[in-house]
Amino acid sequence: MKKRYGTFCVVFFCLSIISIVTPARLAHSAEITLTYSNFFPPTNRVSVLSEQWCKEVEKRTNGKVKVNYFPGSALTKPAQTYDAVVKGIADIGLTFVGYTRGRFPLTAAFELPIGIRTAYEGTKLANAYYEKFRPKELDDVKIIYFHSSPPHHLFAKKPITTLADIKGLKLRAGGSAAEGVEALGAVPVSMPMSDAYDALSKGVVDGIESPFEAMKGFRLADVVNNCTILEDFYAGLAFVVMNKKKWDALPPEIKETIDKINVEWAEKQGKLWDELELEGKDVFLQKGGKIHTFSEAEYKQLAEKMDPILNQYVEETKKMGLPGAEVLKFCKDYLKANRK
Repeated sequence: MKKRYGTFCVVFFCLSIISIVTPARLAHSAEITLTYSNFFPPTNRVSVLSEQWCKEVEKRTNGKVKVNYFPGSALTKPAQTYDAVVKGIADIGLTFVGYTRGRFPLTAAFELPIGIRTAYEGTKLANAYYEKFRPKELDDVKIIYFHSSPPHHLFAKKPITTLADIKGLKLRAGGSAAEGVEALGAVPVSMPMSDAYDALSKGVVDGIESPFEAMKGFRLADVVNNCTILEDFYAGLAFVVMNKKKWDALPPEIKETIDKINVEWAEKQGKLWDELELEGKDVFLQKGGKIHTFSEAEYKQLAEKMDPILNQYVEETKKMGLPGAEVLKFCKDYLKANRK
């Protein structure tokens, strides 16, 4: 009897251990499925590169992580993407900082006229900024990587050859660029890039501040045929973010793998934007688009109109206890040291 009881205890103990260990092992070895929301159309090369990131994660984790990709705002609209990621509606999302204007007061420096001249240098600068400052305003997500659009210019249906031509125009302006457009005497109209085609074709807006990239990527060359080059104006700052709880729950080796991919993809994305800028410019010209410039005196006047916006950023961030002046200095020093 005692022998049977002892055998029963051993068996019970073993089964108890198995019942505890097996779920843990299964949880660790089970496939992790994530969702990725992106507003860029599926065939847009920014969207294609994002989808390749998903596939690369699956490949390098040996299938342990699968990312279901939702382009074209199929899962979340661009203005809601950040909050959707925070709440777990989407696990990962790509959007622009300017679509939630005022939400990121320190990081908003990158959507000011700080003189970014290529998407690649803007992308390198933005990621270097994050590594240095680690702003608390972004603590509720995991930053996958930042990337900058090419510099923005002014596109409209009618020629704009002087600053006076801008006054009174209704211009689509994303994020902080609305302040710059307003400083030039225009009426800024906020909307995501995905809505710009309809707004321009229906006359809701007279023009748009945008990179050449959108002339092809969002087919805007079909609805505007005049471009005015704006020197050292704005560039849009995008970021890919991930739900913090989902990130924290990943095994350490998975996190390490994804972080390595992120560094590579930020590099790819910055270079891709500049390629798309050239392609967009070619499409614009092929469709009969004309490019205009201001006089040297008017470019100087344009820069003078932007100075108060930079000063205002410094004052507003100072009131919030944020190092806005230090961020602007970092940006200018970085661009000067790294520009070829």
